[in-house]
Amino acid sequence: MDWLNYHHLLYFWTAVREGGIARAAEKLRLSHPTLSAQIRTLEESLGEKLFQRKGRSLEPTEMGRVVYGYADEIFGLGRELLDVVRGRPTGRPQKLRIGVVDALPKLVARELLAPARGAQVRLVISEASPDELLTGLAGHTLDLILSDGPVPQGSAVRAFGHLLGESGVTIFAAPRFASRYKRGFPQSLDGAPFLLPTPDTALRRSLDAWFERLSVKPLIVAEVADNALLESLGEDGDGLFPSSTAVEEHVARRYGVEVVGRAPQVRSRFYAISAQRRVTHPAVKAIQEAARSALFH
Repeated sequence: MDWLNYHHLLYFWTAVREGGIARAAEKLRLSHPTLSAQIRTLEESLGEKLFQRKGRSLEPTEMGRVVYGYADEIFGLGRELLDVVRGRPTGRPQKLRIGVVDALPKLVARELLAPARGAQVRLVISEASPDELLTGLAGHTLDLILSDGPVPQGSAVRAFGHLLGESGVTIFAAPRFASRYKRGFPQSLDGAPFLLPTPDTALRRSLDAWFERLSVKPLIVAEVADNALLESLGEDGDGLFPSSTAVEEHVARRYGVEVVGRAPQVRSRFYAISAQRRVTHPAVKAIQEAARSALFH
């Protein structure tokens, strides 16, 4: 395994920062030959020249500038670590890496993320399947997952699901369809063109069970994994589509669609999934509190 000697990296970083080896040697209280030898050792370990001579002075090569950029970030994080440990303000927004399950309605995700979108938090948001995001959580590349379901049973990843809230489901349609299917709802849905989530989602399973209880068979014109695309197709009038009642007004306004009817028996549940049983990150706590007190109140 390759190892990076951080002492040598510090010597190189200081030489660039101070504008030369002589000044860096003075600052580090090392002799000029010793510092030069340590930087050469770093170059040999990396297999790259980091300095080039220009006239009577040295300047970083192109790769030297790349290495300096990384070193600057590394030592900046080191200073920040000491500030955090000693209880001093860091002066930098705290980073929060959140994974959003691709089946989660984007407007719900937006509302859930709202409390964390402040000046003191830098959000890094990614979207993927539940399995991919759980792998990221296990590998510590994610701090939190926002999901439409709990941690799957039998998951090899040790994770904890925190219920944020639940909501009924609203059925929407473009205005030219809405009036036709509002009459006699929900029996009017028999044979109605529908855009539905894919069968592997919790919402789809709940909707299928609801249709079966009603003895209703909709005409499925598309099964869409991405919720934003599903709603966009609904906006175009390709069919009726479901979304969470918690964001009903937002969906209607955003896509110019109308409410056909509501299915409070069909429950959409939303979870924050973390690697810890007890959530400690202040931004995650704010997400939980806002979801429980406002969005799903």
